[in-house]
Amino acid sequence: MNPTEKMNASRDNPVYKLLKIVSDVEANEVRALVGSFLFVVVLMSAYYILRPVRDAMASDWTDAEVSWLWTLNFFISTAVVALYGVLVSHFRLRLLVPAIYGIFALTFLSFFVLASTMDDRTLVDKSFYVWVSVFSLFHISVFWSFMSDLFSKEQAGRLFGIIAAGASVGGLIGPSIPSFFSASLGTDNLLLLASAMLLVPIPIIFYLQSLKSSDLHNEGLAAAVPEVKIGGNPLAGFKLFFSNPYLMAIGFFIFLYTGISSFVYFELKNLLSELSRADRTAVWAQMDLAVNGLSIAMGLFATGRIIGKFGMPVAIAFIPVLICAGLIIVAVSPFLGAVVALQVIRRAGNYGVTKPAREVLFTRVDREARFKAKPVIDIVAYRGGDMLMAWLFTGLTQGLGLGLAAVAAVGAGIAALWSLVGIYLGRWFEQGEAQPADDSM
Repeated sequence: MNPTEKMNASRDNPVYKLLKIVSDVEANEVRALVGSFLFVVVLMSAYYILRPVRDAMASDWTDAEVSWLWTLNFFISTAVVALYGVLVSHFRLRLLVPAIYGIFALTFLSFFVLASTMDDRTLVDKSFYVWVSVFSLFHISVFWSFMSDLFSKEQAGRLFGIIAAGASVGGLIGPSIPSFFSASLGTDNLLLLASAMLLVPIPIIFYLQSLKSSDLHNEGLAAAVPEVKIGGNPLAGFKLFFSNPYLMAIGFFIFLYTGISSFVYFELKNLLSELSRADRTAVWAQMDLAVNGLSIAMGLFATGRIIGKFGMPVAIAFIPVLICAGLIIVAVSPFLGAVVALQVIRRAGNYGVTKPAREVLFTRVDREARFKAKPVIDIVAYRGGDMLMAWLFTGLTQGLGLGLAAVAAVGAGIAALWSLVGIYLGRWFEQGEAQPADDSM
C-alpha cells in the first residue's frame, strides 16, 4: 500500500472520524494519539489507586508527624530528581523511560511484601506515604517529557489537550477501584494491583517510539532519536534551570500556581472544619468528580482550539485570570459555595487547559532541558512552592490574624501576577526565543 492509499484508509477509520469531531487530529496521528491517551489513562488510574491508600494512613498520625513527612518529601524529591539526571546522562532514552515505570512498579511490589510480612509496619507506612508523594509528581513529569519528545511543536498544540483528558479519565477510573473494592480486596492488595498496572505502559512506550518516524514523521527532529544518550553533567538539570531565563519563567509560573493551590486548599479546609467528617468527605469526593468530568470536557473540546485560535498567551493565562476574578469574589463574599466553585475551576482548568498548554512550552527546548531540567521544575520547584506557600498562608492567618476575605485578596494579587507571567511565557514561546534544540545531541 502506497502512502496515498494508506492515508485514505486512515481517513476512513471510524476512530479518526470520531476524534476529528472533537479535535484537529490528522489521520497519520491517530495511532500515536490513541496510544498516548491510553498510556496516561493507565498511569493515572494506577496513581489514583495508590492515592487513597496513602491519604488514609495520615489519619493515624499527628499533624506534626505529617508535617515532617511533607518536609522529608521535598528533600527526597530533590534527591530523586538528581538521581534521574544521572540516569538520563548514562542510559539511552529508548530504555530509560520504560525502565522508570518498571522501577516504580517494583518499589510498590516491595511495599506490598513488607506490609504483608512485618508486624510493626509504622515505618513501612510512613515510607510508603512519602514515596507515593514523590511518585505523584515524578511519574507524570516523565510522561510529559516523553510526550514533548514524541510530538512536534505544532502537533503538541493540537493534541496535548486530548492527551491531558486521558489523565482525567484515569482520575475517574482509578479511585472507583478502592471505592468499591477496598473492603473485599484489602488495601495491601491494591498496591499489588497498582504495581501490575504500572507495567502496562512499558509496551505502549516502545510502540509509540516506533510511530515517531513511521506515523508522525518526526525523524528529522533532534527529539526523535530515542537510541542516543543525552550525556552531559548529571546535575545539569539544576544548572540549566537557574541559567536559562525561559526555564526559570516556567518554574516561577508553577511556583505561583502552587501558591494559589495552597491558598484555596487552606481556605476550603477552614470553611469545612465545622462539618462532620462524613460531610467533608462527601464534599471532597463531589469536587473530584466535578473536576475530572470538567477536565475531560475541556481537554476534548477546548484546549486545542484555544491554543489554535487565540495563541499560547491566552491559553496559559486563561485559567489564572479566572482564578484572580474568583478570588476577588471570595474576598467580597467569603462563603463556602464560592470557594468550592473556585477549587473546581482551578483544578479542572489546570488539568484541562493550563497544564497541557504549559507542556507545549517544552517543545521549544532541547533534549537535555526536557529530560533534566523539566523534573527540577515539575517536582523540586513544585514541592518547594508547596512548602513555602503553606508557611506564608499560616503566617497570614495565625501570625497576622487575617481572615478569609483578606487572605483571598492577597491570593488575588498572586493570581494577577500568575496571569502576567503566563502571558509573558506565551509571547516568549510564540516568538521562538526559547532555547533551541541542540542537533548535536
